[in-house]
Amino acid sequence: MPYLGTSIGCTWRSNPSMSHPVAASLASDSSTTHHQPKGKVVPLALAALGVVYGDIGTSPLYAVKECFSAEHGLAASSANILGILSLITWSLLLVVVLKYLMFIMRADNHGEGGILALLALLTPKGAPVTRTLSVLTVLGLFGAALLYGDGVITPAISVLSAVEGLTVAQLPFTPPVVPLTVIILVGLFVAQSRGTAKVGAVFGPATLLWFVAIAAVGLRWITKNPSVFAALDPRSAVHFMLEHRWHGFAVLGSVVLCVTGGEALYADMGHFGKQPIRLAWFSVVFPSLLLNYYGQGAYLLSTCASDPQSGACRTALRNPFFQLVPSGWMLYGMVLLATVATIVASQALISGAFSLTQQAVQLGFSPRVTIVHTSGDEAGQIYIPEINYALMVACIALVLTFGESSKLAAAYGIAVTGTMAITSVLFYAVAVRKWAWSPLKAGSLVALFLTVDLAFLAANALKIMHRGWIPLAMGAAVFVLMRTWKQGRARLAVAMASNMAPLDLFIAEIPEINPPRVNGTAVFMTQNVDGVPPVLLHHFKHNMVLHKQVILLAIRSENRPEVSPENRCEIESLGEGFFRVIAHYGFMQSPNVPEVLQALDPKVIPLDPARTSFFLGRETLIVTSAPGMSRWQKLLFALMSKNARAATAFFGLPPNRVVELGTQVEL
Repeated sequence: MPYLGTSIGCTWRSNPSMSHPVAASLASDSSTTHHQPKGKVVPLALAALGVVYGDIGTSPLYAVKECFSAEHGLAASSANILGILSLITWSLLLVVVLKYLMFIMRADNHGEGGILALLALLTPKGAPVTRTLSVLTVLGLFGAALLYGDGVITPAISVLSAVEGLTVAQLPFTPPVVPLTVIILVGLFVAQSRGTAKVGAVFGPATLLWFVAIAAVGLRWITKNPSVFAALDPRSAVHFMLEHRWHGFAVLGSVVLCVTGGEALYADMGHFGKQPIRLAWFSVVFPSLLLNYYGQGAYLLSTCASDPQSGACRTALRNPFFQLVPSGWMLYGMVLLATVATIVASQALISGAFSLTQQAVQLGFSPRVTIVHTSGDEAGQIYIPEINYALMVACIALVLTFGESSKLAAAYGIAVTGTMAITSVLFYAVAVRKWAWSPLKAGSLVALFLTVDLAFLAANALKIMHRGWIPLAMGAAVFVLMRTWKQGRARLAVAMASNMAPLDLFIAEIPEINPPRVNGTAVFMTQNVDGVPPVLLHHFKHNMVLHKQVILLAIRSENRPEVSPENRCEIESLGEGFFRVIAHYGFMQSPNVPEVLQALDPKVIPLDPARTSFFLGRETLIVTSAPGMSRWQKLLFALMSKNARAATAFFGLPPNRVVELGTQVEL
């Protein structure tokens, strides 16, 4: 599939002695890949409401409720209500405003954000692998892996919390919360194959309506009890923590639910830009969240302050969000709106999992998967069926297992707080290594970030024995897969390179051997541009012929989000009808071989599609006892390689023009 119909430029390299032509091309492209959002700031800010703030925008559904859950045994006294509200307020200010909006978003990789983009910024290709870089790579990978655990829980808890609003209404029957939640989740995941282009248009307006609604119902109760604004004073939070000490520390595990969508600010930066994201936060999101949280606080003060043990108070604490809404049609409308908002939030998170997987594939942390472009106008809108249905099965399993959002909340938070802490560490490395900040300056700022991050992480660590191990187990499993794939590919590359003949010597011997040259073009896919591809050697040894034109094609994934089409490929003539072509793609792009070949100058390399054959190697991995990787990792890598998406489909090759030759490689 061509990239948005954009023409591609190729750089001609006629000097066959030039051993590293890649560097020169990328140097000329250093300023062209910065992703600049198109359009005006206000429309982008509206679109960002649904994609960026869907998760954090639905946190009022369960954050306050979980702080006063029976597990914590916290009495709904005036001091406790104000203390919880103060903790929520200052968590939003310190984590979202200070950390992400003011500082973390400055660490962009050519306009793109997210933990893998940050990791790519720290580990440029060709840089020496030091112990520090190895540690940072492991941390970054684990942080990315944890996001998958968060991606499983977020749709489950969000949709379940919204549907539970039906239990607040006085219905003559018990609403089937779990079956309805499962039906909604199935519909959500099945619809992913259609792409986000059509439904994306309603994301922003629907989420804007949600924020207006939650602000309105909160303001209604604030006007009845304006004393709730005393929670703006941070001393209320300090007093709460000093009074409850260890018990108050445990409550932080529920307070953190109000900032669980903070990582999306950074991850989605490349889609909208910094200014629209900041505008949406300060003009709509932050005021609406505060009004709703303080509305819930005002309602609890009015209901519980005089008698925290009363039946009315217990009912209020069961679901304070929906208690803000008058009963009747308005309550049903809010349940419907909440369901729509949670679907939008889940949709955005699922799309984020697709983007994260694409980055992992391009950066070499994941095997090839099926990447379907669902929009002809936006290259970033993709669909990955393997990830989609894995998330669907996991989400439904969680809903069926736990059945209530309160039980599921015990597992929520630990994954995202772990990612937040790792992001702070990587930010320190960027500030010192890339921006030349002094360790004292960077360390002072990051120490503040980590004080909050680690406090939340430690509080959530108390949940590990109470279902908190679930996202950690998911993250650990993904981390093992990503780490094994990266190490396995590195060992495979070394094994293949050791058996390669020097390319210049092979070409120099062709006139002496004088093999028959058949009409047409042979394209050999390779990773090592300086050696003879093993599939070429096998073809030549067995068939004893060569095509008149031979193209050695290498696909290079760069540690940047995009490589501009004008600088996509390089061509180098090697003599004897051999050409080396190197195609560069960013980690947010998918390679397309026919697209590259169409860009070649027909005067230099005339191509006839009907007489062009593609030669691919299919390695059969033999697990040995050689050191470097444990035997179970080798077996896992071999299994992943066997189930990776076929190169023919991944690179867009015409199946009827592909020849695969097998070879055995010992690990």
